[in-house]
Amino acid sequence: MPTGQDEDGDEDVTTVTVRTLEQIADRGQVWPRMAEKYGIANPVPPWKSSLDGMCDALDHEATALPPLSRRDDEDRLAERVYRALPFPESQLVALAHSLVARGVIGEDALASRIKAVRARLEACEP
Repeated sequence: MPTGQDEDGDEDVTTVTVRTLEQIADRGQVWPRMAEKYGIANPVPPWKSSLDGMCDALDHEATALPPLSRRDDEDRLAERVYRALPFPESQLVALAHSLVARGVIGEDALASRIKAVRARLEACEP
């Protein structure tokens, strides 16, 4: 999926629309709300360590997403597209957006994975 270019001539992933992620952002499913719903006291989302590990792996490998590109993408997306999401949700959604925009993962595959995770979560509803 091609992207536009920013003012420096780099790919601008903010020009790519990822409807699956827009829907998540619009729902406002942020960790404090989910933790309250499920009676969890830990202020750190359980997926945060996986997100950090994914970012570290991407930075170490530096082929799917060069580290500076990933960080620039994250900053631009958090500022322009996912402004309503708090950190670390904005970081998670920005990474997924960047991976889709750069063709690392397809939006259909992302949507399918999100659906599977949501089904597991809803099976545990209080």
